[in-house]
Amino acid sequence: MDSVLVVPGLNGSGPEHWQTWIEPLVGARRVEQADWAQPDIELWSTRVVEAVESSPGRVWLIAHSFGCLASVVAAQRVGERLAGALLVAPASPDKFGVTARIPSSALPFAAVVAASRNDPWMRFLSAATWAERWGAQLVDLGDAGHVNVDSGHGAWPDGLALFNRLQQSAALIGGSVES
Repeated sequence: MDSVLVVPGLNGSGPEHWQTWIEPLVGARRVEQADWAQPDIELWSTRVVEAVESSPGRVWLIAHSFGCLASVVAAQRVGERLAGALLVAPASPDKFGVTARIPSSALPFAAVVAASRNDPWMRFLSAATWAERWGAQLVDLGDAGHVNVDSGHGAWPDGLALFNRLQQSAALIGGSVES
């Protein structure tokens, strides 16, 4: 049986955020951080590792913003346990001074980077570059802001559809998503 983990970004995902909305729909468990206001790549990625290690079966990640960065760093330690990852509106590692910690090679599992053209936390071309480095499919969300409550993303059926499509694609082609 596969598991699903939701990995929020800075300040967590509140009750109106699409990650909170999607959790019960996919049977996900949230990765909790000790301090949602202090993004620390080492501490946050360790929490992701611990959550993966305590989950049964293969694990799917649904990450947002800084949670995407914590997830790809965690993948360096538990990549073999991961079935895939939906990385939505990743934050720029430059903004947090963690670029050197972010893997710049292909992830060992199916991945989708869903990026917005007007995201204040990462330019679209930077998101496209990271998606290419990670061997992830890039999904252009258009002008969707940071894909959070402030940009109108509470219930987000398109995000659920992206996740379902990622899972189906990974199953069809043996665990990888073609770019």
